[in-house]
Amino acid sequence: MKFPALGYRGRLAPSPTGLLHLGHARTFWTAYQRALTNNGVLILRNEDLDRPRCKPEFVSGMLEDLLWFGFRWQEGPDLSGPFAPYSQSERLPFYRAAFEQLKASGTIYPCSCSRQDVLRAATAPHAGEDEPIYPGTCRPPHADPPPAAKVNWRFRVPDGETIAFTDGYFGSQQFVAGKDFGDFIVWRHDDVPSYQLAVAVDDDAMKITEVVRGEDLLKSTARQLLVHRALNLVPPQFYHCPLMTDDSGVRLAKRHDALSLRALRKAGVTPAELRRQFS
Repeated sequence: MKFPALGYRGRLAPSPTGLLHLGHARTFWTAYQRALTNNGVLILRNEDLDRPRCKPEFVSGMLEDLLWFGFRWQEGPDLSGPFAPYSQSERLPFYRAAFEQLKASGTIYPCSCSRQDVLRAATAPHAGEDEPIYPGTCRPPHADPPPAAKVNWRFRVPDGETIAFTDGYFGSQQFVAGKDFGDFIVWRHDDVPSYQLAVAVDDDAMKITEVVRGEDLLKSTARQLLVHRALNLVPPQFYHCPLMTDDSGVRLAKRHDALSLRALRKAGVTPAELRRQFS
């Protein structure tokens, strides 16, 4: 696999909304190993845009747990680097500029529908935890402009277009815009960019060459590829990891406190013991 002249640049991108668990560690360890194998640079990015849920204690805990586990990175909020700042809450001007570019190009439109409005729509199928497919209530030119209060901005997807990419683990992937996913939010009514916009902007700005993350974000990759194209950005390569589940087959989440790195460390489990589970 060849990477640009800048060399391999990977990233760890945790969100400080809870304690890191074993599933995070396995995906991050894959990212770490791929950076080492490619003699690359690893960036730590603090994705702290979820204001109500992100807590300072989770930021410090995240750094402590990652270092305890054995991770090392070359750029990050604790080290700085050439593409600082590395906390998303400090990068709002970057996202605002991208938002204004999308707005000027007519790629996005204002929407006053709440998530509950979308869920109630009969034409909005909803699978698992993925964003429900937007039924087009506020999509121009068939709708009047929504009132100024609580307006989200949505990306208008090219209905019927197949968004295809080759994943480093799962191989060929295809998602049909308007069928597998609909018009998605890029800027929220509380004046915060969405995950889809912020991640696309940051991966480009930080010169990330490969994104390693969980398979639950495969469909998000299709959305982000559309954002990259609309902003005239060159997308990175992608490598999605299988998700780790508990004994009952349920995907690990931050509510699984017993499998958090903090709890495992307190129980006397060593990082070496945990890493052996990943091989």
